[in-house]
Amino acid sequence: MMRLVAALLLGSFFLPMSLHPTALHAVQTVQEDSLPVVTLEETIRRATNLDPSYVAALGRMDSAGWARRAAIMAFVVPSVEASTSFTRSSSEFFNLGTAELTDRLVQGQLQASLNLFDGGQKYFELGRTRAELDASAAGERQALYQTALDAESDYYDVLAAKELSVVARERVRRAREQLGVARARVVSGAAVQTDSLQLLLELDRARVDQLVQETQLRVARFQLARRVGSPGAVDAAPLTFETAPELPLTEQEAVEEALTGGPDYRLAIAEERSAQKSLDQTRTQYLPSIDLFAGLQTFDDQFFPTATTRSQYGFQISLPIWNGAQREIQITQARVERDVARTRREDVEREVRRDVVQSYAAYNTARATAQIAAEAVGVARENLRVQDSRYRGGATTILDLVTAQVDLADAEAALVQARYATRLALAGLEAVLGRRLFPDRVEP
Repeated sequence: MMRLVAALLLGSFFLPMSLHPTALHAVQTVQEDSLPVVTLEETIRRATNLDPSYVAALGRMDSAGWARRAAIMAFVVPSVEASTSFTRSSSEFFNLGTAELTDRLVQGQLQASLNLFDGGQKYFELGRTRAELDASAAGERQALYQTALDAESDYYDVLAAKELSVVARERVRRAREQLGVARARVVSGAAVQTDSLQLLLELDRARVDQLVQETQLRVARFQLARRVGSPGAVDAAPLTFETAPELPLTEQEAVEEALTGGPDYRLAIAEERSAQKSLDQTRTQYLPSIDLFAGLQTFDDQFFPTATTRSQYGFQISLPIWNGAQREIQITQARVERDVARTRREDVEREVRRDVVQSYAAYNTARATAQIAAEAVGVARENLRVQDSRYRGGATTILDLVTAQVDLADAEAALVQARYATRLALAGLEAVLGRRLFPDRVEP
């Protein structure tokens, strides 16, 4: 039994240099120092320029702006079209421009038209484009804060993984120190061989946890690189942590704000209004339409045609009577879309209430958890110190010492997770509200 214990202990201390944790840590430190570092502000700024959802939201805003301008110009600016054509025939024919027989005809035409009355379609189109513009603005705001939330999440993942890697390395270091103490006690006869085996098992578990945390850190760095548009891994600049402040508004105030200025609800309201305007616009197809028109035509046998010029102007009144039930089908479709938009708006209202309550509670819970976790770290650290002293003096068992080591590692990991959970919960609440709650927060 003694030989088995000795072999296990020697194997744990005299690893090949290529696998020794100290050597691995030295190599990783060199690699970390060579990585580019980005700040949180830079991460959010670069992410907004690269996120496809936000770029698409900006494009929708641009399209909605042009649709709005076109709807306004339709009241006063006529439609104008210019065209020209050249015709050559295999036999001569009478040319209207030259009043002669020729095998060529060059024609130019300029036409303009202005709608005077269309049953109110232009009026409803103006309202629809206004709603579409509001919807695109709300969608842009929604995409902006969602992109900022995703960027912060990736940024915090890197920082949390770095701190958890430190916690794992400290766990390995403590396990090695205790294994040395246990080995000395076993050799001196003050402890049984199972003490060394228990600590060796803890060391192996600590090594596995360290490998897992370092892998997660590497993946998190590449995810952050994807977010900021870097071809290789990037590191996150550290943040200073202070006690998380109380939220500057109550839960009910947050709900009311989200239902008035929140991007999700504004988007749903604008889409419902747009669907209603589309339905009103479709119904105008039953009314007559009055248009003014004017045209200018020129004829010749060469460019530019100037031989003969003719002009015409007038007005046109049209009344749709029956078009194979196409109007009825379009009205039914528009009514369905309006009802769907209304149902979606009502569902978004309930969803926003849920999201605000969830984010509000998540922040307060994570904030309280971080405070408790900080106290737990102090308690666990003192407990480990006491258990270590008692074990060295032979007043406690190895199981109590190992439990104290694991409790300290768990408490340190819980503190790291709670601190970043607090920041992420705040970003989630701000995404629902569409604004920053504290002046020191980075604006997207």
